[in-house]
Amino acid sequence: MTTWVEDPEGGRARGPRGLARAWVEVLVRPGRFFRTGVSPGDQAPGLVFAICVAVAFVGGRFLHAYLRLGDPFAFPPGSVPTVFGGPVASALLVLALTGLLVAPAILHLTAALQTALLIPIVRDRGGVSETVQVIAYASAPCALAGPPVPGLRAACALYGAALLVLGLREVHGTSTLRAAAAGAIPATLVFGVGFRGLDALSTLLGEI
Repeated sequence: MTTWVEDPEGGRARGPRGLARAWVEVLVRPGRFFRTGVSPGDQAPGLVFAICVAVAFVGGRFLHAYLRLGDPFAFPPGSVPTVFGGPVASALLVLALTGLLVAPAILHLTAALQTALLIPIVRDRGGVSETVQVIAYASAPCALAGPPVPGLRAACALYGAALLVLGLREVHGTSTLRAAAAGAIPATLVFGVGFRGLDALSTLLGEI
């Protein structure tokens, strides 16, 4: 699961331009992206991509709170850590923890769970590294889900879940039904809980 390929055949380009291109491609042409952009063992770009999405999500939340109320920590008490140096230092700490610890840990734990769920459902499947990349790139819409706008968060979460199913289908060579069955729990955990999609959907349903 931790194997990286330094000079892979295929896979994603490195660097800011490669990240930006991957983000646009997976949103606009996801089928083609998952067929051509996921390479066995080439986890480095996927991991960096997932970290950037997670940091953008948290940073968007802070920015929205600051622009609206002038306080990046306008959240329930105890929901974010407060350190010496005030809100800016605290925000930087949260972003650093998100990028260095939280995002990588959640990505690989989710990939392990997804692999376990794939075993009884898909017989001839790809490797664990491909699963890591699918989950990472499926999170692309959630880079925009930081602001606590229920409609936006729900749309991002649903699109992310759909990308996960599509990615599992393309990368592991299975049917849409089997991919959906295997990806239901990871999608709920990542997009429903992690990116607050369930809360957003609950809010929207309550307004109907």
